[in-house]
Amino acid sequence: MNGFGMIFPLLAFLLLIGIPAAMILGKAGYSRAWVILAFIPMVNLVALWVFAFAKWPIVDPKVKTPLSQR
Repeated sequence: MNGFGMIFPLLAFLLLIGIPAAMILGKAGYSRAWVILAFIPMVNLVALWVFAFAKWPIVDPKVKTPLSQR
């Protein structure tokens, strides 16, 4: 029963972190699959810094994304 009790906090963590991060990545023009990096310790911090200082595809007028084609 102890192992089963760990499922609920894990699911809550996945929902509270994963869904908003995926939405932000999608709105920024990146693939939502990048949210997987948010769950890898230390890699998530590096990815956050890279993401913060990279050029966002949604802002770059040369990159055609579904939002910029409207």
